[in-house]
Amino acid sequence: MEIFIVALPLIASIISGFFGKYIGDRNSEIITSLLVSISAILSTFIFYEVIFNQYQSNVIIAKWINSGSLNVNWSIKIDTLSAIMLVVVTYVSSLVHIYSIGYMSHDPHKQRFMAYLSLFTFAMLMLVTSDNFIQLFFGWEGVGLCSYFLIGFWFKKDSANSAAMKAFIVNRVGDFGFALGIFLIFYLFGTVNYTEVFNLIPTIQDNELTFLGFKINAIDLICILLFIGAMGKSAQIFLHTWLPDAMEGPTPVSALIHAATMVTAGVFLVVRCSPIYEYSELALNIITIVGMSTAFFAATIAIVQTDIKKIIAYSTCSQLGYMFFATGVGAYNVAMFHLFTHAFFKALLFLGSGSVIHAFKDEQNINNMGGVWKKLPYTYGLMIIGTLALTGFPFLSGFYSKDAIIEFAYLRGNTTGYYAAGIGIFTAFLTSIYSWRLIFKTFHGEYNNQKIKIEETHESPVVMLIPLVLLSLGSIFAGFVFKDLFINPQSINSFWQDSIFFLEPLSTQHPPFWFLILTPTLVVISIPIAYYLFVRNNRLTERIVSVNTPLYNFLLNKWYFDEFYDSILIRPCKKIGLFLWKIFDVKIIDGFGPDGLAKIIKKFSLKANKFQSGFIYQYAFVMLLGFSALLTFLIVK
Repeated sequence: MEIFIVALPLIASIISGFFGKYIGDRNSEIITSLLVSISAILSTFIFYEVIFNQYQSNVIIAKWINSGSLNVNWSIKIDTLSAIMLVVVTYVSSLVHIYSIGYMSHDPHKQRFMAYLSLFTFAMLMLVTSDNFIQLFFGWEGVGLCSYFLIGFWFKKDSANSAAMKAFIVNRVGDFGFALGIFLIFYLFGTVNYTEVFNLIPTIQDNELTFLGFKINAIDLICILLFIGAMGKSAQIFLHTWLPDAMEGPTPVSALIHAATMVTAGVFLVVRCSPIYEYSELALNIITIVGMSTAFFAATIAIVQTDIKKIIAYSTCSQLGYMFFATGVGAYNVAMFHLFTHAFFKALLFLGSGSVIHAFKDEQNINNMGGVWKKLPYTYGLMIIGTLALTGFPFLSGFYSKDAIIEFAYLRGNTTGYYAAGIGIFTAFLTSIYSWRLIFKTFHGEYNNQKIKIEETHESPVVMLIPLVLLSLGSIFAGFVFKDLFINPQSINSFWQDSIFFLEPLSTQHPPFWFLILTPTLVVISIPIAYYLFVRNNRLTERIVSVNTPLYNFLLNKWYFDEFYDSILIRPCKKIGLFLWKIFDVKIIDGFGPDGLAKIIKKFSLKANKFQSGFIYQYAFVMLLGFSALLTFLIVK
């Protein structure tokens, strides 16, 4: 069964990619959607077995690498952590496949698109089911490669090409750190298998290494290098710039990448490596700081964006920050809980935004929308559900997971934890403001689109609405149904078993009552505030912007990270590259190498060519000169 879960998406990709033109668009769509859906059903069954029967397994598919002490298998590891990821990845992917049937109906390359989606799913499944760091890395890079294909799917658009290249290159920066971490693990332990590495970690607690001229604890260095990889894949601050640009891909791609697969890989990595991170207080503090900084930073940018998909993209970046600072305070189970609930409502919001874009004939600027809630009643209602869940409105899925993160940060009891909790609360308020801004400006107020009439807007077809309905169920009920399994102190050991390691048990205390109600209260009161600012009194909003123009421009330009990287990295590298190309390559290497030699040969050939005149008297004269020279030489000798 485990093999089928991983293999079916690969088979779907091969069929659609290599035989799509023979079986046709519709058959390609049906086969890929069906096979990935079967994988989702089997994953659900595995998840059921893990919950109720404590099922675990490690199916070895093949002996992969056997060189000296390096023994690596391609295997499928099933435990609580991988079972959760299997459900999340396959469930969301299957719904995205079905949604794509309607969304990509007018695209001439549907077979290729469905093949990429299925291949992406396979790579992610390979990642989450690995039992060693090498297989993890191959799945990691496979996901990165497929994201390049999907983001740049409309490759005739320059912006899509640039976005795909940006995502690929920025992720390579993080992946370099990740690779160094794996090399260091093998150097220290002589193995890359999870179980063996995790068992040996306590033996090197006091080991120190020299890295870049500094002495650093070996475990700290491993954790930091692995986290650099996680930062790139999960778009944390400094390595986040690729995420909003990735919106150039089709909307189903945005839902798949940003909801359940690629961006959550970094969180999965840190949680999987909890037996290492529990021995590195330095790394955990760094993760907490980076996570809470990302959560706040992304929320401030989202509040001024006008592209509907980019607002949701920055929301993803912010929520990933929550997950990371949850791992930083040692609440790995809570981070996974938020990853689980986030997959449902974020996929719902992305696919809902796709329905809006579809209705407005590819318009993505929320300033050019408005007043269509009656024209798109189903999309409107479903996006309301997604927004309520995202903001942490009481008793929806996001409420249970996000509030749990803030509470555990507070219960950490140190300075870093208190800062994380405070920033988490304020960020939750910002999240609610920009989320309702999106809803109100998209569906309420006056109709502002000049290109199409409001009568031309229409609801999405049933094939696009069904995935939204199913995701809405997860957005409503996932938090309440699964909270006791994921975060209840009494069930932690029985549910998680040995898939998550806690050096010290999590606190079973509760924060003060005022603290418990603070975040939900801010979330609720933000709704009328947002309605007043963005529907009832737009002039007040404009006045606030005019008074704070420098701050507004700072946020609108995304804290100038792109400009900063462009000035210190991209342009200098381009100048160096052009210099090396035009001077060293063209003038020196080519000039004195093949091109120079060719010029010399050509020059001599042209000179020699003059001797080939075709006149007999010239040939006779040359022969006479040669004979005279030979005779003179013999006489002198």
